[in-house]
Amino acid sequence: MIRTTAFASVCAAALCSVADAQVTTELITNAVTNPTFMTTAPDGSGRLFVLQRRGQIRIIEDGSLLGAAFLDIDSLIPNISGSDERGLLGLAFHPDYANNGRFYVNYTNSSSDTVIAEYTVFGANPNLANPTSANIILVIDQPFTNHNGGWIDFGPDGYLYIGTGDGGSGGDPGNRAQDITNQLLGKMLRIDVDGDDFPGDPNRDYAIPSDNPFVGVTGDDEIWAYGLRNPWRSSFDTANGDLWIADVGQNAIEEINYQESNTRGGSVGGENYGWRCYEGNNPFNTSGCAPAGTMTFPVHTYNHSAGRCSVTGGYVYHGCAMPEYEGFYIFGDYCGGQVYAMDPSDFSVTQIFDIGSGLSAFGQDDDGEIYVLALFGNSLSKLVPTTFPDKNSDGIPDTCQTFGCNAADLAEPFGQLDFSDITAYLIAFSTMAPEADLADPIGQWDFSDVVEFLTVFSAGCP
Repeated sequence: MIRTTAFASVCAAALCSVADAQVTTELITNAVTNPTFMTTAPDGSGRLFVLQRRGQIRIIEDGSLLGAAFLDIDSLIPNISGSDERGLLGLAFHPDYANNGRFYVNYTNSSSDTVIAEYTVFGANPNLANPTSANIILVIDQPFTNHNGGWIDFGPDGYLYIGTGDGGSGGDPGNRAQDITNQLLGKMLRIDVDGDDFPGDPNRDYAIPSDNPFVGVTGDDEIWAYGLRNPWRSSFDTANGDLWIADVGQNAIEEINYQESNTRGGSVGGENYGWRCYEGNNPFNTSGCAPAGTMTFPVHTYNHSAGRCSVTGGYVYHGCAMPEYEGFYIFGDYCGGQVYAMDPSDFSVTQIFDIGSGLSAFGQDDDGEIYVLALFGNSLSKLVPTTFPDKNSDGIPDTCQTFGCNAADLAEPFGQLDFSDITAYLIAFSTMAPEADLADPIGQWDFSDVVEFLTVFSAGCP
């Protein structure tokens, strides 16, 4: 359950500021080998599913890494080196997973081609998938071993989105990202896994959504958007369905692309994000390219200073632990390890942490909290606050000043509140003076009525 509405109002009332936030990480495990992705299943279990590059999906349940893999397809994955971009790269659970047990993986096979495959969970054991249940959804030929993309997820429209790289090498020698006919590389694809428009083709088991932008006109019907070099981690905002795409640059510029959700009157698809004509906003190889005015340029770019080399896309934050970041897009850089927060109102960016090199992916749990994965550190960690804001510098977190924390609360890590039952909620609320809070210069939280107060805390915020 994502607590977006309640905490958006809380943060506004608290005059929250990224400048007030202090962030660190809390280690969850350092026993996952070369992790490439983390997600959750839409079944209410709260389990974390972590991908290992060699083909395993591991489960973290109640904070513990389970011994047996949820799925192991090691035999299908090529022998990959430490610098290789292939392997098990993506995982997405069907929106109706709680009932049908279906999920999808994106991996590079022993021929180095991209494979999207469907598997099902064992009905009697929710922590174990059936390895013999594989159903090939899509196979895409890869001319080189790099730039495989790898991200997949279901959008708010129920369709599966697939981010593909341009096929590899350097500079997109085949101009695949700009080619929209018989070419699925360098694209964002959108397919319907609940249908099959190609019953005679074992490598295409899906239907084409009728509102895809190139249906009935020149261009591959699977394409939703194009002009991508190597989209390394995209995500949908869980509050509004907007799509964020982090696209790795060539030698100089990394970029973040933004697409407003089609479910709320935004994009209808067909965007050209510019590669190989442009790297970020800069011309790269404009020979034969369409006019710049027909392309969609990134909302943010950065160069390769400070050890940076490759963008790692993340998520829009909708958690409880760090209300200052409510609605901010969190992303980072693989080489430099910097973690950034982007304000979607003006796309301004602030660095909030540095985990060191090897930032392979971010994850997001059911509560909207953000995790970071270190490829060669073999770790999964959670972004947490070092402290809550203390705007009047009296040594007491502002949240405690508002709610009346007791001594035990103040001694807890990060100044977290500890309301153990509904009685404590009401006692805390009864001690508040809303009118005084509104005028408070230190920005204490203001809950104008008990309904809003209980809405936030009944959602499980710390």
